[in-house]
Amino acid sequence: MGQIEQGLERALRTRPVPSSNGARLRFLLASHSGSTRRVAAVLGVSQRTVQRWVTKKPGARRSPGPRHLRSIEEAVLARWQPRIRARRRAQAEAEGFVFHTRARFGFAAPAGSSDDPRVRWITQDLPGEVARELFAARDAGAGEQQQTVILARALGHSYFREWGRRAHGLHIVFSDVEFADFSID
Repeated sequence: MGQIEQGLERALRTRPVPSSNGARLRFLLASHSGSTRRVAAVLGVSQRTVQRWVTKKPGARRSPGPRHLRSIEEAVLARWQPRIRARRRAQAEAEGFVFHTRARFGFAAPAGSSDDPRVRWITQDLPGEVARELFAARDAGAGEQQQTVILARALGHSYFREWGRRAHGLHIVFSDVEFADFSID
């Protein structure tokens, strides 16, 4: 998962996802009405394995192996705050969002301008159309590169060309993303 994908995920949550394995397993059990059978079906393991992971008996308790830790994390992320995520996504698509980034920006510009790429901190309001395009690309399985192109086009229009008022013909190159955060208010 790239920086842009992580930033989108953080923006859709209002509370942090459980970080310890025990808390994640307790969350999965609570979301499946305490049924170890249903949690086992979701994780692709036996019911007895889940029971060993969550038992309170000290000698019988086992911790999940490395290959199961990833499936537990994915199951928790898929079920964490679904209504809040849907509401925040709809809000971003309707009203837009604020994009915060530190990345390398370069330009393909007419002669006489400085087109050397350099690292910049940028905070910019972006419209709901950009949010819709980003979420649609993410839902279609687009990678970090395709999401970077969407954001470069949006930042080029809003930040560098000031919504079409200056620097016509300026093409933005957006790379080396150090972080990408989205604020949905």
